Amino acid sequence: MSNEIVLTGIKPTGKVHLGNYIGAIKPALQIAGTSDCTSLYFIADYHGLTFIQDRDEFNTLSYSIAATWLALGLDPDRVIFYRQSDVPEIFELSWILSCLTSKGLMNRAHAYKSIHDKNEQLGLDSDTGVNMGLYTYPILMAADILLFQSDKVPVGKDQIQHVEIARDIAEGFNRIYGDTFKLPDYIVDEKTAVIPGLDGRKMSKSYNNTIPLFEPAEHLKKLINKIKTDSTPPQAPKNPDTSNIYLLYKEFATPAQVQDFRNRYLNGISWGDAKQELFQVVNAYLEEPRKKYNKLMVAPEQIDDILNEGARKARAIAAPLLKKVKLKIGRYK
Repeated sequence: MSNEIVLTGIKPTGKVHLGNYIGAIKPALQIAGTSDCTSLYFIADYHGLTFIQDRDEFNTLSYSIAATWLALGLDPDRVIFYRQSDVPEIFELSWILSCLTSKGLMNRAHAYKSIHDKNEQLGLDSDTGVNMGLYTYPILMAADILLFQSDKVPVGKDQIQHVEIARDIAEGFNRIYGDTFKLPDYIVDEKTAVIPGLDGRKMSKSYNNTIPLFEPAEHLKKLINKIKTDSTPPQAPKNPDTSNIYLLYKEFATPAQVQDFRNRYLNGISWGDAKQELFQVVNAYLEEPRKKYNKLMVAPEQIDDILNEGARKARAIAAPLLKKVKLKIGRYK
């Protein structure tokens, strides 16, 4: 392995959907499969605690995220795959970093600012609905990143600020205590378009327009049939590049299938037929991963074994750096 470290985390706040897969999981798996870097993947379960405060739901969603990665081909023997809450060094570093981070920086974080501004528009107290976990979320994310001396962090465009905040916090620590943390860079796949949901808006749990990844085939078909289309007549030529169905199709089909589907658009295809083709290609692609996912979800002890081993590897990296940090702040000799 090279010395370059790439870190990816996913927060368990709902069912993984096609948008999550196309925008985050698929590119991350490609990095793990083709790069000679050291890849770390983690379940950001304590980040999820800012929103999910139901014991059973929290537990199920955490296992679901892990099972999803494994079912889609993440090889725990090739990467370091762990659960955030199994690495206590992260949370100790988070407190140290919070003592060096200005409140003003947290005030500018997008997630907090969005809720703050919305509350003011509604005439509510500006901090209604804001817990301290949500407010200091970027500091915990900085600890996630900096503790492993991450070089690159693949993120969506809406997460760029978090990596920039991690850099700011690292620079602040280095300025006070000397060179300690690497300054991470973000990776954004500019080729990944906004993945449309059932109603044409961005696929998002908040819009309730998602297509969950591992739905049974019959439900997957019903959801795909709900995708919004225009009123173009069945036999009229259609532009594939403006079609949500085509955009989703090409993420799961072979190049030959994509070319054939494109030709059918240009020659005229009914929306019903297009949706049927999309269902068939997505269902075929996910058939085996769905089986593996379902097997893992009824065998949580198997997931635990994998994540516990990943945590052991992660802590072997984290502990020496945390010791170095504690030495620098004067914790012990």
